[in-house]
Amino acid sequence: MKVCLVGSSGGHLTHLYMLKKFWENEDRIWVTFPKEDAKSLLSDEKVYACHYPTNRNLKNLVKNTFLAIKVLFKEKPDLIISSGAAVAVPFFYIGKLFGAKTIYIEVFDRMDKPTVTGKLVYPVTDRFVVQWEEMKKVYPKAINLGSIF
Repeated sequence: MKVCLVGSSGGHLTHLYMLKKFWENEDRIWVTFPKEDAKSLLSDEKVYACHYPTNRNLKNLVKNTFLAIKVLFKEKPDLIISSGAAVAVPFFYIGKLFGAKTIYIEVFDRMDKPTVTGKLVYPVTDRFVVQWEEMKKVYPKAINLGSIF
C-alpha cells in the first residue's frame, strides 16, 4: 500500500507523525510546508513542499490544487491521510478523482465545533476520525478512536 500523509507543519504534522506504527512499514510520501520542524522531522522521508499560508489564501489554494494533481498523478497513493489543515482539501478532492481512499483526523483541540478543513473534506472522506465523543454530534458518520496523544 502506498500512503500519502498531508498536513501543515507544526501540530498537524505532529499528529500524523504520531501514527508512525501505522505508516512506518508502508511505501509513503509526505506533503507539508517546507519549514524547519518538517525538514528536521522528515529528513529521511520523501517530502513534497506545499505552498503556504493556506488559510483563506486563494492563490495558494490554486497552487496546491495543481501540486495535488502533479503529486497524485505521479505517486498514485492508495490512501491519503490528513489531520489538516487547508492543504488537505485539494489532496482529498483530487485524490478521490484518482481513486484513493481518504482518512481525515479532526484535531484534538476541537471538542464540539468543526474546523473549516474538517467541514470541507467531510463529504468526500472515507473514514472521518474524531478524538472526542462530542464531535460525533458535529460529524455523524465519524469514528471516535479517542486521543492520538
